[in-house]
Amino acid sequence: MSNAWEGFTSRHAVGDVLDGSVARVVPFGAFIEVADGVHGLLVGSDRPEAGSSVSVRIAEIDHDNRRLRFTAG
Repeated sequence: MSNAWEGFTSRHAVGDVLDGSVARVVPFGAFIEVADGVHGLLVGSDRPEAGSSVSVRIAEIDHDNRRLRFTAG
């Protein structure tokens, strides 16, 4: 995942809008895959269905923990 993460974060920044696929729905949101091996958390009460396509905006990039947080795009 290291190369996927580094490649992704070198091309994207906070505020970017991306299309992704819902990989997993959890009680507090959904994990969205925005590139091969790169997932982030979309938090909110309006959770999309697993497998659906969504548009998200990068709200936070946590480089130390390799985490992304999204808002609805």
